[in-house]
Amino acid sequence: MANEVVVWCLISGAVALILSYISLSIIKGRSNRRHGVAFFHPYTNDGGGGERVLWCAVKAIQEESSDLDCVIYTGDHDASPDSLMARAVQRFGVELLYPPKVVHLYKRKWIEETMYPRFTMIGQSLGSVYLSWEALCKYTPLYYIDTSGYAFTYPVARLFGCKVICYTHYPTISLDMISRVQDQNSMYNNDALIAKSTWLSLCKVTYYRLFGWMYGTVGSFAHLAMVNSSWTQSHIESLWRIPERTKRVYPPCDTSGLQALPLERPRSSPAIISVAQFRPEKAHTLQLMAFSVAIRNLDADLPRPKLQFVGSCRNKSDEERLQNLKDKAIQLKLEGDVEFHKNVMYRDLVGLLGGAVAGIHGMIDEHFGISVVEYMAAGAIPIANNSAGPKMDIVLEEDGQQTGFLAQTVEEYADSILKILRMPETKRLEMAAAARRRAGRFSEQRFYEDFKAAVRPILSHAS
Repeated sequence: MANEVVVWCLISGAVALILSYISLSIIKGRSNRRHGVAFFHPYTNDGGGGERVLWCAVKAIQEESSDLDCVIYTGDHDASPDSLMARAVQRFGVELLYPPKVVHLYKRKWIEETMYPRFTMIGQSLGSVYLSWEALCKYTPLYYIDTSGYAFTYPVARLFGCKVICYTHYPTISLDMISRVQDQNSMYNNDALIAKSTWLSLCKVTYYRLFGWMYGTVGSFAHLAMVNSSWTQSHIESLWRIPERTKRVYPPCDTSGLQALPLERPRSSPAIISVAQFRPEKAHTLQLMAFSVAIRNLDADLPRPKLQFVGSCRNKSDEERLQNLKDKAIQLKLEGDVEFHKNVMYRDLVGLLGGAVAGIHGMIDEHFGISVVEYMAAGAIPIANNSAGPKMDIVLEEDGQQTGFLAQTVEEYADSILKILRMPETKRLEMAAAARRRAGRFSEQRFYEDFKAAVRPILSHAS
């Protein structure tokens, strides 16, 4: 009996110490809030559309409220104010007004997908809570802006007294994901073993529904939720249930610079470009298979096209996917027809886009599709997945003219590739011109205007 009392005393003492530490940290953070805006973006070198949004958002804040410090929470230990400012220009053509301050994070491993082979969503989400705690203890701002989709950090930021603003690219969980598990469809986020089992699928659906409830609860802590497309807006409003605080702000696309490129393209060796990070959901293998089918069915009098994969690698898993893609190209005997461009500079990306007749995009339920808009602005006819952002917002008719193609299967993608290659030059130029006009709806300037309009009420009512 005495031993049990000792154990309970030790446990109670440990819990009391932990709660005291948490309370003191929160009190200290709330009393020492800085006059600044802190962006929670643990990966400042991912090179994707999310990073472009980060730098454009920083610039918008600098223009809107020059008296506020801009701070970046990052797990990239080599990042410095000057290097990040230079990166914004070199990779995205975004010129910040002044270098942002940097707060280095050392607990980023807790949001790495490799840490959680199973229950990845809940693992990464809880890991983000730990990471945000580190961030907010080091620097507590007036305004906390999440640009990476870590909704579980919002209650933590509220505890520290911050106004919480987020720009959500993609809901962590969606009704579409639940439906696919219910239908036992195997995908990158639904293992074949689970898809084949009714019992395991039922367990996963239960897990998804529970997570969806948790996600909806933490998301509702945001004072302002900006979303990047009609598709994302419908899901976020359904899950978070804060429609009055949810605003659609289309992401910034470099339409002005790309629209200066000539629409005429070399026909001797037409290029088809694919711009996307080497992540599993980007469906690079599907694109490669479709290109292979198109090559096999290519008319004898047409020039042989080339496929250019352009993207960045965030980690070892992405590097492995890129190598597997190269191996697949060799297996399909396409090594001479496929190029791989990793981590290219912005000026090099512009050059590649300016030489492409078509741009291919393969992700199912792509929240928006910045790369699709960039294709259109550059004069490359898009071939996008027939779902979500591209279907609902982007690849729509402009002035009654077709602006591109939508596809789902390998055969549909291959057919679209062949249609563009067989298209008379006058028709291609007409479609490319219509696509370019459509892309003008998603300019960087439009993002700056809509972003500032959304955050202005929050910034003007600082507590």
